[in-house]
Amino acid sequence: MLVLASASPRRRELLAQVGYSFTVHPAHVTEDPRPGEAPVAYVTRLAREKAEAVFAELSAQTSAPLQVVGADTTVTVDNRILAKPEDPADAVRMLRLLSGRSHHVVTGVAVVTAERAEVAAEVTAVRFLSLSEAEIQSYVATGEPMDKAGAYAIQGRAARWIPRIEGCYFNVVGLPLALVAAMLESVPPTN
Repeated sequence: MLVLASASPRRRELLAQVGYSFTVHPAHVTEDPRPGEAPVAYVTRLAREKAEAVFAELSAQTSAPLQVVGADTTVTVDNRILAKPEDPADAVRMLRLLSGRSHHVVTGVAVVTAERAEVAAEVTAVRFLSLSEAEIQSYVATGEPMDKAGAYAIQGRAARWIPRIEGCYFNVVGLPLALVAAMLESVPPTN
């Protein structure tokens, strides 16, 4: 049984888009970065913690072979982690940081079974156009940035400010599909 350890509707849509049948069982882990934790270490640690927590919970309830996917995405600029904004003012701060610059979107992915756990990360470079203060305020007022790492959604209204990416588009949305598919094939479900 394939399980997605995420409440993200975007991850759910992406996994379904490529034909996987799965159940959704969100993980509840603290998502705070550790002092000095690098972005890749941060997202891979969280992806693994989410997948392992859900695996432990579900394996106690079923004898079916489990394959649990956990993921976590963050945005980095100047090697600083920009997670989900705490409030509208924080979203404004993040968008000002991203304006007119390139940044990286980093997603950690973990696949956990009874036999093993595999963890990997995908990094995509994203270029933002320069944003006016009015554009930032208007975008934040839509509410779209509030549950997104880096305070924007490439698949939403912010798409108009992104002229170029280098790497996996789906990674920026929240789940690098080619990486996930390869990991699921290499870590089959076991009892």
